[in-house]
Amino acid sequence: MWPDRVEKTKEMRRRQKEGGGKKKVERQHQKGKMTAWERVEFLLDPGTFQPSGSLYETRKDQDSRFGREPYLGDGVLTGWGEINGRPVCVAASEFTVAGGSLGEVQSEKICRIQDLAYERRIPIIFLYDSAGARIEEGILALNGYGKIFRRHVKASGVIPQIAAILGPCSGGACYSGALCDFIFMVKGVSKMCLTGPQVVEAVLGQKITLEELGGSSVHGETSGVAHALYEDEGCCLNGIRKLLGYLPENSGEDAIKRQKERILKLGVPVSRKKLAEEKRTYPPFEELVPANPRSVYDVHKVIGKILGNESFFEIHKHFAPNAVVGLGVFDRRILGIVANQPSHLGGALDCDASDKIARFIRFCDSFGIPLLTLVDVPAFFPGAAQERAGIIRHGAKILYGYAEACVPKVTLILRKAYGGAYIAMNCKTLGADAVYAWPVAEIAVMGAEGAVKIINRKEIQEAQDPGAELERRKREYEDAFSNPFLAARKGAVDEILLPEETIQRLSQTFRLLEGKKADPLLKRHGNMPV
Repeated sequence: MWPDRVEKTKEMRRRQKEGGGKKKVERQHQKGKMTAWERVEFLLDPGTFQPSGSLYETRKDQDSRFGREPYLGDGVLTGWGEINGRPVCVAASEFTVAGGSLGEVQSEKICRIQDLAYERRIPIIFLYDSAGARIEEGILALNGYGKIFRRHVKASGVIPQIAAILGPCSGGACYSGALCDFIFMVKGVSKMCLTGPQVVEAVLGQKITLEELGGSSVHGETSGVAHALYEDEGCCLNGIRKLLGYLPENSGEDAIKRQKERILKLGVPVSRKKLAEEKRTYPPFEELVPANPRSVYDVHKVIGKILGNESFFEIHKHFAPNAVVGLGVFDRRILGIVANQPSHLGGALDCDASDKIARFIRFCDSFGIPLLTLVDVPAFFPGAAQERAGIIRHGAKILYGYAEACVPKVTLILRKAYGGAYIAMNCKTLGADAVYAWPVAEIAVMGAEGAVKIINRKEIQEAQDPGAELERRKREYEDAFSNPFLAARKGAVDEILLPEETIQRLSQTFRLLEGKKADPLLKRHGNMPV
């Protein structure tokens, strides 16, 4: 009996690895895509993957009515393994089996691995390549998505949840990804849409390609659904491995004790001696940030100089580029960084930038990651289009996110900080633990030119030389209001820093705030503007 059963076990495992058969696997490879097994083995540390439920079969009563054999594994590979020595759970669609469509058994497998990740308090990764709900299973498939969604929400803010879209992702599979913390996509390969082109044409009479409807560029640049875009699957899976290096295993992890281990695996030194040896040379801050508020610059260079290394992992790089958010290693600790980008829309906050910033703040707060905010913001972007798009509602998300966050929050005003946008970018009264400003900072209700054109409109118009009068009034306004000294005297700025003092002061501040205890308000939850 042993030999027969052993051979049968091996045969079933072989069939499960082959997915839908050699021809379908070949077609998958021709599209530049891996199978589920290939993806999981590429993603995880060699030899660590442990499949779970690999021999599950589709319910026979479901498939017999359609004249097909039950699917072994039911189109999804689930299990656990390690990434850089840390445990993770994984669920990977197998497109060569029924298009990776979700049925009752597949949902059971996914729910089981979600439960394991939640109970063990370890990250979970979803690799999607799925046509959505399996039509022939009807309500059973739809109910399966409901069970999966509920577990996503239960795990949100407890364990990191990361989704990679590695092919088509239709219907309910889209919302499974959308309920994760991060979504990664592959350029030209990933497709994500609730309703396909055929449905759009039938209902709206519009012809549109799948790429135009939900391709990687749509979600990476326009909708903001995707947090990162990659050239191919290998780069995408390596991106997930890298991102996990910045994240704790769960919200309860002692981040201070485990950070050293994670930072070493990111390739950043943790000893002060080695940090000094590895310190890169950057131009002075005065060269990176022009004093003229109308001059543009790239805030990435400021971030690079502050970190002193190449560790910055940008999130939503291609979406709402007037704001920059991401994770980096600073003085042996992992920080979340939020910054205005003067090279796009002058760094003004619009609806998309507001959503991008608010989402990132709340993620960092969920997992105990301190926040550094770099401010150079002229305003919330004005105009009828933004007002109609709900800039008030979207901007309120940033206010809510910063005010709610309990992690250490430090703000550095680089240059402009005007009006409501100054408040939104983590001002002192909104809850910042420390607010610093450079001497060239301008903190006011609005810029000097706009202010005097309103306040001194009559005097400027009646002057013999309106241009000269405008310049004179601007200088008066800047001396009286548009500088950091008044803000410092009134307690809105803790200290005005010289550029060369900045890095050391930030380091000492975050060290002081390490282990900060701030209890959230005792309530079920607030009603965040969404």
